[in-house]
Amino acid sequence: MERDHFKTLSSVQNPLVKQVVKLKDRRHRDELGLMVIEGSREIARALESGIRIDQLFICRELTKNEQAQGIIRQATQTGAEILEIDTRILEKIAYRENPDGLVAVARQPAWSLQNFRLGESPLVVIATGLEKPGNLGSILRSVDAAGGDGVVVCDGITDPANPNVVRASTGVLFTVQLAKADPAETFSWLRENRIRVLAASPEGNCEFWDVDWRKPCAIAVGTEHAGLDKKWRENADQTVRIPMKGRADSLNVAVTTALLLFEAVRQRRG
Repeated sequence: MERDHFKTLSSVQNPLVKQVVKLKDRRHRDELGLMVIEGSREIARALESGIRIDQLFICRELTKNEQAQGIIRQATQTGAEILEIDTRILEKIAYRENPDGLVAVARQPAWSLQNFRLGESPLVVIATGLEKPGNLGSILRSVDAAGGDGVVVCDGITDPANPNVVRASTGVLFTVQLAKADPAETFSWLRENRIRVLAASPEGNCEFWDVDWRKPCAIAVGTEHAGLDKKWRENADQTVRIPMKGRADSLNVAVTTALLLFEAVRQRRG
């Protein structure tokens, strides 16, 4: 690809470089409505999903392969500004070890329940109070693999635009439906769509394989430290538990979600 017309950045003090660094802070991301997407696979999935990319930073030494060239061509066609950087700047703006040479600044999606489309028998995950962004990314991958309808982030804690969510989700953050909403709005939406709430809790009154997962349902999961919020346990149609024989009192929330999702898959396949 002809790169002579691409702008070249040569200083870590360049304002565009400084802006990417500032986007590591959630407050700055939210103020600008921007997010950072790093990695070829993740950027490719964002582009395929119609995410608007404002700038694409490319490291010449690392982006000579055909996959990177294809992403650069596609980003150029969608109007993104292509900025060539060296490895020193890449190390400054990258979030992961051994970056592959592509870092994008993109507009955050709307992430609204109004944009959420449900299938004939919805299977939704309600994520509340997740402390680690990587857990949300892993949950999104499980929903993708299970063919679920999507995820509703139901608190002000978890930030889907966190770069660690993007990385842990391998980019399916942009292909799996996701919405942000408060509990009241979410409960109203679930009732309106006649979706049962199944709350995951170690003290659940039913083992998860004894539940009928064939009906429309939402799996509510919470933080490992404090468990699922009381309002979700008290207002759920049913609380479900995963039997545990060891000394640990809980499973990782992403592991819990995957087990419940694939029990639903098993039952729905008959």
